[in-house]
Amino acid sequence: MDFTSEFKGRKVIVTGACGIIGGWIARAFADAGAELCLTDHRADVLAEAVKTYDGKALGIPADLMSAEDMARFAAEVGEKWGAPDVLINNAGIYPSGFLLDIGIEDFDAIMGVNLRAPFLLSKLFARQMIDHQVKGSIINISSGAARKMRSTVVPYCTSKTALDRLSKGFALELAEYGIRVNIVEPGFAAGSTVSALTNEHVDTVTGSIPLGRASSSEDVANAVLYLSSSAASYVTGATLAVDGGNSIGTRVVFQEKKKAL
Repeated sequence: MDFTSEFKGRKVIVTGACGIIGGWIARAFADAGAELCLTDHRADVLAEAVKTYDGKALGIPADLMSAEDMARFAAEVGEKWGAPDVLINNAGIYPSGFLLDIGIEDFDAIMGVNLRAPFLLSKLFARQMIDHQVKGSIINISSGAARKMRSTVVPYCTSKTALDRLSKGFALELAEYGIRVNIVEPGFAAGSTVSALTNEHVDTVTGSIPLGRASSSEDVANAVLYLSSSAASYVTGATLAVDGGNSIGTRVVFQEKKKAL
């Protein structure tokens, strides 16, 4: 679908914009003609990323563990734009460890970035949308981990389950203002800029996905663009899994297949 006429000139915020999925989403909106505001906690990496958009993107570093920094970020956006049309809460972290070993600092960080930040940013930017009578869209990037528990990343799964409920709560309470809130659950994406993955790990995971491959940039971006567009004007509080069926089951066979009857 060509979203150029839909998003030309619309103002879009993407958090965690320097990660692989954040980069895919930001590039898709840029290609559709949107004005971008990108944020990441790594100021130097963000500055380099912004250069690739040929002056068509703002870069505002923000620490999503700091309520004060998020308020400062929202205020800067408000001064420049008044209000965004689209907020993509994409930033997330994925520290691993068994529950008996993981420290409280890591637990708090996971909940802070994955849950508390979308809560605060959605509040801040929804207020701007309401004040400027913008019937905007908020997309929270979640994971099939919200419904499928995984050993060594239980806090991450917990944060995504809570994000699901938070998103639906915002969808319910912001509906009267014409602001829609939805969730996209991207599939496995090899090549993370945060966590290095071995070839063996990538092959094992992709081999278990029902559709037999990792996620592509188009898979994620098209889902986000659709839910942010007028084509989804009657969709709010929805969860769209774009994961090749990974969250519903695995195609790995652990015993010899039975013969057909």
